[in-house]
Amino acid sequence: MAVSTMPLTGPPVTLCLRVLATSDLHAHILPWDYHADRPSDTRGLSRVAGLIEIARAKAGNVLLLDNGDFLHGSPLGDFVVQAVPRPDHPMITAMNRLGYDAATLGNHEFSHGIDLLCQSLGAAQFPVVSANLRHHGEERFFLPPYAILDRKMADTSGTPHPLRIGVIGFLPPQTVIWERAHLQGRLEAQDIVNTAKALVPELRAQGVDLVIALSHSGIGTGDDSGGDENASLALAAVEGIDAVIAGHTHEVFPINSGAAALHGRPAVMPGFFGSHLGVIDLTLEKSGAAGWQVVAHRAEARPIAGRDAVSGQAVALVGGQPEIEDLAAPLHAALKAQGDRVVGQTLFPLHSYLALVTESSALRLVAEAQADHLRLSLQGTTLGDLPLVSAVAPFKAGGRGGPENYTDIPAGSVTERHVADLYLHPNRLVALRVTGQDLADWLERSVSLFHQIAPGARDADLVDPDFPSFNFDMIYGLGYQIDLSQPARFEAKGRLVNPAARRIVGLCHQGKPVDPKASFLLATNSYRVSGGAGFPACTSGPPAYSSAQSISDILRGYVARKGSIRINPMAPPQWKLAALHGTSAILRAAPAAARHLAEVAALHPEPLDLQADGYQRFRLHL
Repeated sequence: MAVSTMPLTGPPVTLCLRVLATSDLHAHILPWDYHADRPSDTRGLSRVAGLIEIARAKAGNVLLLDNGDFLHGSPLGDFVVQAVPRPDHPMITAMNRLGYDAATLGNHEFSHGIDLLCQSLGAAQFPVVSANLRHHGEERFFLPPYAILDRKMADTSGTPHPLRIGVIGFLPPQTVIWERAHLQGRLEAQDIVNTAKALVPELRAQGVDLVIALSHSGIGTGDDSGGDENASLALAAVEGIDAVIAGHTHEVFPINSGAAALHGRPAVMPGFFGSHLGVIDLTLEKSGAAGWQVVAHRAEARPIAGRDAVSGQAVALVGGQPEIEDLAAPLHAALKAQGDRVVGQTLFPLHSYLALVTESSALRLVAEAQADHLRLSLQGTTLGDLPLVSAVAPFKAGGRGGPENYTDIPAGSVTERHVADLYLHPNRLVALRVTGQDLADWLERSVSLFHQIAPGARDADLVDPDFPSFNFDMIYGLGYQIDLSQPARFEAKGRLVNPAARRIVGLCHQGKPVDPKASFLLATNSYRVSGGAGFPACTSGPPAYSSAQSISDILRGYVARKGSIRINPMAPPQWKLAALHGTSAILRAAPAAARHLAEVAALHPEPLDLQADGYQRFRLHL
């Protein structure tokens, strides 16, 4: 069939294009929870593949794009890194098989270094773009900033037309801070919006008909204050961009399908781990010598699972694609076998169901392992004589991850998969020399997690749902209370907003008040010290100590050496919520939290209703 190239002088020609998108897959190929060692209906590229097949079958012109964080962030991704010899990355193999048209990078693509990333991308049969990453001190881009996809696409009458589609990609400029250990002196990042303003006109000048922005960045406020981590709303306002795929924050947009837009441009954010497929339907028109114009659009995030109305359990809405599942099967079997290896024992359950309101046995184990490593490493040194405290945060405490997103290790054997569950990321152990005042501010930064609650309030929301639990550092070795009647000293991203506010009261060490000028050694991690989440004291000077080992390796060694872990979750906690008599608050947690309510007996917990998203509400009396 001849391709139409002559200018049209009659009625406008209409062409429909469907853009499919994934984001934040984090190497979740299969619908399997490796930490819990059970099937999971809420994740897996193989399930998304079923939605892709359905979406393609109902549209003539289709593009499939990925928005970053596809290589790392799951046990399968870590297993590939450790394998000898190292195979082609199964995510790349799966994406090749599914026929992805283009992708961009996320910050987690660098979690295991540049060399491994480049090796993995070498097998990709689709362009991978990144516009705001350059080689350090050079104008040279790390990867091509954009790709131009030349396609022949049929209009509504079946006549094919050449269509040039520009795909440009961005990641948070903070990536070079978070991944400083891998990127310092090698790569530098620019502001997302300013980069787009410079490059989109260049892309348009090459005759593209359509520009799609792959924005591994949250939606944000649209302020465009420069250097924003979450800038997709501001990006959508850049002239020349026709559609935006957002990501990074593991959210879903739009909640309801329709003409969803950011600054009038169609946009979608397709969840995480393969929970959703983003679908943007564009209607293009061309009239006379004028180019193609977007005249209508529709966007939706299609889920792979729903929730049972009675039990709240996830229910699959689509089956997996056998072709994708088969290619991951050998690695899946090997990973499961490795995960079953016994490292040690625990006399009590280790869980994170109530980690936002009381001490967590799971977190205490990590804190003890960090402190033990430092004691052994610094024995006989000046640093070793300092009082030692250990900061940890719950990676899995519900939130956007859903009611399955908790650590739940029963009493008995502690296996390799449990170690991976207890510490998810390849962070290294780092120690900082800090003052008592630094410790107080560190905790103040953490407890911004909570809403301010007026004394006497009834059933107030306890936790800010937009505050990620991995920024809720608790410092083991210190005693304190959290007074929620006070405003937060810091806002959610770490900016000081109320200099006079103090929620942390009664801060003590070994039963004695902490002197603001006293020196301490604080165990933390490489992500924090690189500036992750803007914690005070992280950038005031070089670390006092840095381990070459990852915290997960340190944890594994600690459990093996101890043999038997004896952390009793019923022991008196070192920190607690300060009493607010006549006041109640609502905690949303997994229904399984009900099994452990004795650990917060002082809060007189009451189980309430099960909600549509699978969470249960619990009333706590403060």
